[in-house]
Amino acid sequence: MTASIVYKGDLRCECTHVQSGTLIETDAPTDNRGKGERFSPTDLLCVSLSTCMITTMGIRASDMQIDLSNTRIDITKHMLSEPRRIGKIEIVAHMPAIEIAEKDQKILQKIGDNCPVIKSLHPDLEVVIEYKWN
Repeated sequence: MTASIVYKGDLRCECTHVQSGTLIETDAPTDNRGKGERFSPTDLLCVSLSTCMITTMGIRASDMQIDLSNTRIDITKHMLSEPRRIGKIEIVAHMPAIEIAEKDQKILQKIGDNCPVIKSLHPDLEVVIEYKWN
């Protein structure tokens, strides 16, 4: 089992990662009857995508003797209605201020652009990724 989720009522869930015991709470967004006091499930999908990208890039970067520490990723989620779903995710990855050869940048970007989460998304979901190398 990966996780255990308890619906706490009032559109909030408590999610426990079984292996580590780490907790995440979710809340419905304010535009869908929620309080917006926690990440929404659709927010977590965007966060999952971005963390998968940088994690898989980090694995490869480590093999290449490149440290991607302090990379910051900004995410913008665009919702659609009928049916209500994420229509577009915009990701801007602000890469660390270190010298990385252009060929290595391309290798790492290809890894990020093909992470397991992005390959699991529906093809109708538009994903726009920008890498800003300092």
